Amino acid sequence: MSTGAEPAEELARVLFRPVRDGNPFEVTVERLATAIRLGAVTDRLPPERELAAMLGVSRMTLRDALGALADAGFVTSRRGRGGGTFVRHRPPPEDDAETVARSMGESLTHALDYRRIIEPGAAALAASCADVQGLRGYLADISAAPDDAARRRADSRFHLAIASVTGNAPLIAAVADVQARLSGLLELIPVLRSNIAHSDAQHAEIVAAIGRGDGAAAERHMREHCDATAALLRGFLR
Repeated sequence: MSTGAEPAEELARVLFRPVRDGNPFEVTVERLATAIRLGAVTDRLPPERELAAMLGVSRMTLRDALGALADAGFVTSRRGRGGGTFVRHRPPPEDDAETVARSMGESLTHALDYRRIIEPGAAALAASCADVQGLRGYLADISAAPDDAARRRADSRFHLAIASVTGNAPLIAAVADVQARLSGLLELIPVLRSNIAHSDAQHAEIVAAIGRGDGAAAERHMREHCDATAALLRGFLR
């Protein structure tokens, strides 16, 4: 059953979950960078004290991580009233899609296969507990995006929101993981005007099925959507 939290709150809770394994600094950098790349955080990060508590790291570790992200162009700090740490809108990567795909190697195929298993299951589970009104808001954000880069981020947030309404932390983390694996490559694939209408229709079908509580239909529509994205990627990379 759902925890009753809003999708954005549930997503932040999972992406900024306490660091348990690995080097605290490196894991903190990874968690924050992933949240930014996926568009889960689009403007201001939570206050330092709150964010450190969410991640379960010292404020010194968090400051070091934020410094590294600032050096990499992910965030910028502002002082004074209304200050804090803010996401920077970075220029698109210089590499082309084929270069990124080659660097991923077999892991690209694994990521697409993994997504085809994980995301349809998340949609099916969401149908048993989702507040569809929240998902419609994420759907509207995709249509209202001012440019291709913003649309990509809104698309990722939509997929993450579907998992988030389940309240299932391991599942949310899995969807965030697969979205993070593919996000860099998807940013480099042209956004085709003809494909936008098809993608929007698929998204609407997924939300409608979740709203009806029809898990089987939600799973089927999400699998079709994942297959369509995979086909588009392979078409550009052959």
